[in-house]
Amino acid sequence: MGLFGGKAGSDASASAARTTRHSSGWVQMSKFLRENESLRILDFGPTSAGNINFITGLGHSIYMANLVEDAARSEYILQGVNGEPPAFDTERFLSENLDFHGRGFDVVLLWDTLDYLPKPLILPVADRLYDVMSPGGQLLALFHSSSPSGVSPKPSAEETAFSRYHLTDRDQLELQRVGGRPILHTQTNRQVEAIFHLYSGYKFFLAKDTLREVMVTR
Repeated sequence: MGLFGGKAGSDASASAARTTRHSSGWVQMSKFLRENESLRILDFGPTSAGNINFITGLGHSIYMANLVEDAARSEYILQGVNGEPPAFDTERFLSENLDFHGRGFDVVLLWDTLDYLPKPLILPVADRLYDVMSPGGQLLALFHSSSPSGVSPKPSAEETAFSRYHLTDRDQLELQRVGGRPILHTQTNRQVEAIFHLYSGYKFFLAKDTLREVMVTR
């Protein structure tokens, strides 16, 4: 991971088609970005040249990380002993992938990253982000619903495809499918609240699709 790309991976804008969705969370986050100066932004997902240009064009700095791809590497799986099942090496993962070398952040664009991480990582990642965020900082997270109202009993594979979120100057985000990482779990609102237990507040936004949005305040 690194400033303006680095380990976050290649630009996702090369070939896959994009779809758009209205995002009330992005509307609020965009307002925060435009009302403040010289913010430090942490953007999760494969590197996006468009996001870099968008953020720097507003006078902010951006740092990128792609935890979903990093967490899929076999080197973080600890083989069980004495008949115990394999375990995830959470401490090693955090030290190698969420060490920001003293940098702090005012904004975190987490997107739906937590839905694609192994369960042992979810709470430690949220807690680590709390540690590196400035007081009053804003975090935008999205979660797939297990039973979206008025849609279908269960999200389809297309609806849960791992995607890159591209920023726009409108009230919409552009989603671009990248890779084939499967969704690993869904969260209820209560579980989401528990994930962000250290934070000072959060606000859920209603949506018509299978994604729920939450703005979290450090």
